[in-house]
Amino acid sequence: MKRLFTAGVAALLCAGAASAEIRIAHVYGKTGPFEAYAKQSHDGLMLGLEYATDGSMEIDGEPIVVIEKDTQLKPDLGKALLAEAYGDDDAHIAVGPVSSGVALAMLPVAEEYERLLIVEPAVADSITGENWNRYVFRTGRNSSQDAISNAVALGGEGVTIATLAQDYAFGRDGIAAFREALDGTGASIAHEEYVPTDTTDFTAAAERIFTAMKDIEGEKRLFIIWAGGGNPMSKIQAMDPSRFGIEIATGGNILAALTAYKELPGMEGATYYYYEIPQNPVNDWLVKEHMARFDSPPDFFTAGGMAAGIAVVEAIRKAGGAEDTEALIAAMEGMEFETPKGMMRFRPEDHQALQSMYHFRTEVQEDKDYGVPVLVREIGIDEMDIPVRNQ
Repeated sequence: MKRLFTAGVAALLCAGAASAEIRIAHVYGKTGPFEAYAKQSHDGLMLGLEYATDGSMEIDGEPIVVIEKDTQLKPDLGKALLAEAYGDDDAHIAVGPVSSGVALAMLPVAEEYERLLIVEPAVADSITGENWNRYVFRTGRNSSQDAISNAVALGGEGVTIATLAQDYAFGRDGIAAFREALDGTGASIAHEEYVPTDTTDFTAAAERIFTAMKDIEGEKRLFIIWAGGGNPMSKIQAMDPSRFGIEIATGGNILAALTAYKELPGMEGATYYYYEIPQNPVNDWLVKEHMARFDSPPDFFTAGGMAAGIAVVEAIRKAGGAEDTEALIAAMEGMEFETPKGMMRFRPEDHQALQSMYHFRTEVQEDKDYGVPVLVREIGIDEMDIPVRNQ
């Protein structure tokens, strides 16, 4: 059984039973452009807490209280709400947010209050890189993990790649990491295109890409990194890039976004999660319970939220409680824990969770209204040399 409290109820409980409960703040973009991601993340967090506590929502007899804070995808608001969670609500640990830009604004607050922030699912490398501090852990994958796995899937001798990404931390960090990851694969990047996050008309960007690529010989791909609405893949595919010999490629995404993949059977890339790929008891439980409760399979960020919930419980158990942040840090550095993706490990140097990624090929299947990312092979932790960027 799940227990979910609003911030107001949690604050009242905190006043009367401060030492008898474990307070976790979920600071995330509940409303705004990424609200689909946010709902998945929150559902996953609650399922992870439930799974890791065998349904009790207690750790060593102390009940878990989850306090929700809506950043609305605004960095200044996210920063203020995290301070409110640590200061007014006395949260022991915070989880979130959805947006990389909001996450970067929140990082100094964790350091100021000397409380843990588990970043899930924001992706930018700089979160566990140049802007990192020792109170920050991340269960979500980072840009380098996305980039290296996609470089493994897409790179090759003589392959020429153009890129399209959103013009903010997620997109720019992602392309920078992808460019670095392509070194040694034989592939090269001929053109990079960045557009505003709310772009819906990709005509001008696509024309610049086509102009840069049309006279290049050999295998050519357009690699797209995108979050939220806009659907650049379908719109650019409608402009027939194949007339210039260009194939579209991208990484994984939420189920709703995979409808565009149906137009591109055979497209390859690397993904963080698709519910039919991992084969392990945690994922089996997640798929079964999510289908029973929501009449739909778990999605991209549901798995990530669950990983964060499991990590919270395992860390508190290992540390002997939630009150001592230093004990929690010591417990979590190097900690291994089972998730819907299999085993994850927090790297001591930057607290990034090392994890498998999945090389996929898109298939059209009769019972699915989207392009299905079918596993080509699992790219394991030991196959990806993820740079430490905080030094």
